Amino acid sequence: MITIEKFGAIDIGSNAVRLLIGSVTTLDGEQPRFKKTSLIRVPIRLGADVFLRNEVSEENVLRLVDAMKSYKLLMRIHKVKSYRACATSAMRGANNGIEVVDRVQREADIQIDIIDGKDEASIISMTDLAELTDQEKSYLYVDVGGGSTEFTVYDHGDRVASRSFDLGTVRLLNDLVTNDLWKEVEFWIKEQTKDFDNISLIGSGGNINNIFKNSAVDKGTPLTYMYLSSYYQLLKSLTYEERIWELNMNSDRADVVVPATKIFLSAMKWSNAQNIYVPKIGLADGIIKFLYSETLK
Repeated sequence: MITIEKFGAIDIGSNAVRLLIGSVTTLDGEQPRFKKTSLIRVPIRLGADVFLRNEVSEENVLRLVDAMKSYKLLMRIHKVKSYRACATSAMRGANNGIEVVDRVQREADIQIDIIDGKDEASIISMTDLAELTDQEKSYLYVDVGGGSTEFTVYDHGDRVASRSFDLGTVRLLNDLVTNDLWKEVEFWIKEQTKDFDNISLIGSGGNINNIFKNSAVDKGTPLTYMYLSSYYQLLKSLTYEERIWELNMNSDRADVVVPATKIFLSAMKWSNAQNIYVPKIGLADGIIKFLYSETLK
């Protein structure tokens, strides 16, 4: 007998707020199948508030509350069994973070968990990379967000190291990342990957997804370091307006895509990776896997 259940994952990031509704189909004796049913993204750039003024502005609190109200209704329409809302780097650093969470709870009836970098990396790691990668090889998983980037090293299917750094696209746009932090990230990547030959990157986040989509490369085929490097030079040669017009980018993507590409290229350089795979997975996917696993207990 086939059973289909739906779960909701809300990712409150520094650049955007996303709702992923995923369905899990189960059949006796078979592995469950996960499918993305609906994905909604609204560009509430919380990080622009927090990283500069240490709190979420009233304007963006109102936008966040409205977004949560709409997400609540959408989950009800989809008959979602359970959901989880996770806030990451921007809300972690907001002086009024707890107040914002309480207000969303009161006005939108959505409970938000503010998770730390370790929890974020742990949830992301719940995505089933076994289906997406060669279990005989080594990978550096890089999830680039607006406020932070999570790095995880996998070898033969096992997670061997994980670390979150306050190295995000919105922080970089606002010149809030020091050279010392770049050096710390470089040292960590080199130390954690030095014993692995022929390592590849796995990239996640809206920016690398956008780059992959524009590359016209077949699904499952990696982007090369040379391609990403040449694309980075193209991005830098264009103005913000030209990226929107000539590359058909959304306005909230056309600025952050440049620092995001720099992070991915740096990670490839420091790990000696020549290829980057883009399977379109991230925090929201990990939340769906977490929610389903909770039903099995």
